[in-house]
Amino acid sequence: MAGHSQFKNIMHRKGRVDAVRSKVFGKLAREITVAAKLGTPDPAMNPRLRAAILAARAENMPKDNIERAIKKAAGADGENYEDIRYEGYGPGGAALIVEAQTDNRNRTASDVRSAFTKSGGSLAETGAVAFMFDRVGVIAYPASVADADTMLEAAIEAGADDVSSGEDGHEIICAQDSYGEVAKALETRFGEPSRTGLIWKAQNTIAVDDETGEKLIRLVEVIEDQDDVQNVYVNFALSDALVAKLEA
Repeated sequence: MAGHSQFKNIMHRKGRVDAVRSKVFGKLAREITVAAKLGTPDPAMNPRLRAAILAARAENMPKDNIERAIKKAAGADGENYEDIRYEGYGPGGAALIVEAQTDNRNRTASDVRSAFTKSGGSLAETGAVAFMFDRVGVIAYPASVADADTMLEAAIEAGADDVSSGEDGHEIICAQDSYGEVAKALETRFGEPSRTGLIWKAQNTIAVDDETGEKLIRLVEVIEDQDDVQNVYVNFALSDALVAKLEA
């Protein structure tokens, strides 16, 4: 998770999200539509849809866009997306998990494979790196909702496995099976979270030198630029010096 969060924070501070706002909104809308189609269009009864809406709000996606994406799930537009997971390696032996949503498996597989190859990585068989990650639930709150001790106590009572608190807020990790119960308990006490959902958390992160780190950042950027790619999870950690350079 450390590697994943680190990369996300860097990209956000660099303003990359603003530069590709329309593409980001497109991916968020697709996840909302898929979540609504697979379950109920009521976010109160559909955890995946609720998480998708929270993610959209975090990126300041207009309310009209969110409502339009939900309504699209009920339409007979012929779009049937499926969730697909890809796994691979990057420079330095770093492991990556790529989550995509597609209506054309061949196109997406070709695009993801090309993205890996162009940036010095290689696509692997399903299961090749997944054993290095855990599928867990994450619930995030801003630091203002509670102090670290209060959040830790509440998270433990709710059944969470780990809590990380800092200036950027609180991040609670729990087992996939208990995600719904933990999220509900925390929301009852602290209100709506700033972010929630199921992720792939690296069991361990590997340190990479700055040259390799820059190559890995480029690899993740190229993969995330693919229209069908929703999320990229990694197990590498960048040096403080490289983080400072990328954020400058």
